[in-house]
Amino acid sequence: MTFDPRHQSRVLLDGADRAAARAFFKAIGFTDEDLKRPLVGVAHCWIEVTPCNWNHRKMAEKVKEGIRAAGGTPIEFNSISITDGISMGTEGMKASLISRETIADSVELVVRGHLFDGFVGISGCDKTIPAMVMAMARMNRPSVMLYGGSILYGEYKGRRLTVQDVFEAIGAFNAGKIDARELGEIEGRACPGAGACGGQFTANTMATAFEMLGVSPMGFNGVPAVDPKKEEIAFETGKLVMDVLRKGVLPRQIITRQALYNAIAGVMATGGSTNAVLHLLAVAKEAGVRLTIDEFDRISRKTPLLADLKPWGNYTAPEMYEAGGMAVVAKRLLDAGLLHANEMTVTGRTIGDEARAAREKPGQKVIRPLANAIAPHGGMAILRGNLAPDGCVAKLAGHEQAVFRGTARVFDREEDAFAAVKARKIKAGDVVVIRWEGPKGGPGMREMLHVTGALQGAGLGSSVALMTDGRFSGATHGFMVAHVAPEAAVGGPIAAVRNGDTIVIDTKKRKLDIELAPGEIKKRLRAVKRPKPRYTWGALAKYARLVSSASDGAVTG
Repeated sequence: MTFDPRHQSRVLLDGADRAAARAFFKAIGFTDEDLKRPLVGVAHCWIEVTPCNWNHRKMAEKVKEGIRAAGGTPIEFNSISITDGISMGTEGMKASLISRETIADSVELVVRGHLFDGFVGISGCDKTIPAMVMAMARMNRPSVMLYGGSILYGEYKGRRLTVQDVFEAIGAFNAGKIDARELGEIEGRACPGAGACGGQFTANTMATAFEMLGVSPMGFNGVPAVDPKKEEIAFETGKLVMDVLRKGVLPRQIITRQALYNAIAGVMATGGSTNAVLHLLAVAKEAGVRLTIDEFDRISRKTPLLADLKPWGNYTAPEMYEAGGMAVVAKRLLDAGLLHANEMTVTGRTIGDEARAAREKPGQKVIRPLANAIAPHGGMAILRGNLAPDGCVAKLAGHEQAVFRGTARVFDREEDAFAAVKARKIKAGDVVVIRWEGPKGGPGMREMLHVTGALQGAGLGSSVALMTDGRFSGATHGFMVAHVAPEAAVGGPIAAVRNGDTIVIDTKKRKLDIELAPGEIKKRLRAVKRPKPRYTWGALAKYARLVSSASDGAVTG
């Protein structure tokens, strides 16, 4: 059977009964000829508050040109974005993860409400990327995701900078290691233009993971935001979505269990963000594929760490692109027998085909050969124990220490922990515990880069650990454990921790424990007084009522 490229819009626009709908379209310039072609949405997240999505309208124009050239009628629309780098460390950060659901919902509503035949989702800032793919999986209409691209690195005194360096400079300034002038120099040079954060932080982690998943063409997402080639790629994406539409290729044919395993392997091989666990679990749920957090650990154990990328390594995302990009990583995984090579991508080629076509820059040092891997395992681990019966995520990339045994310093909100670091009250051997910051308790599961960056900048990165039922930024590195589940707000054991307790983080044994008898933990939990909800109406309150555990992706559906 052939696929009808107008399988939706035909119902919306054809015949005498649909004259009123056509009249509305004609009011803004569409012609009869336009309305006889497939309607293809072009969704993006342009917002005048962030470099991450600054190029989206320009990219949308090029995508639209490609759609028209290939015989379709493009219709542009936009969603929202919450910029983590700006809202970090404030109440505003609670909106960030919640925005993922709102973006996916808004794209679904526009596409479904106007019977578009397919769409392109242009993404940039952290949550916009999984949100677009969640919408693809949910709608299951022919579609492609295109990432707006990484920002270029800044430079200061011979150092290549990202926004991570600004957060760590704040810590260094508060610790008296640098002065206000140097902080200002780093602030002014770290972010030189359009594009999302330049390390293998959450945005670039998800952009590369989705090339591995197959919902974005291999190599397209890796092109930096300001590279002239980005506009060419946007045009080609417009043409590609029309090809996908005519062939009737649906997202759920691409987003399979094995394809998700490929995406996870890509995250592990590049030392990517712990947020990938949340986002890939959410995409899997939307696609109807069963995926658990334990599968992330299984894949991490056998996947070598290959890409030497910030926040813990030496190179930035644009340098990864120059080295050959994610295709080179895919080729390494193929050679190691760790790639499900027959999984299909939106280009019509398999991921194995894309891997075999990789072009590696001679002499590049960003992506290591298999024989010289940075580590024999991936960049994160899933831990369990009496503090995390439902699991949590630990970042392994960037440190060799396997066990941390320390003294709990407990905080019930992020701001209090940051104030303690700033006042130099956190000492070597402490385990900073930040709770009531989970999906329900926050609500919204804030990232903790303000705190983790301050710890690194103060020189405590290797001597202090941190655990939270909240999240970490992809720019976080050090001995950090996040997504502790169950969270404090639903009676998780993290709510029982007190100052002075001994906490043991053992990444080899995959354990997160407090040295207390089970009976004492239960006794303490019975005595816990839950804080009053900070939000009792509006979007944040609704999210708190609906959201699932972090171990299930913190989804609301």
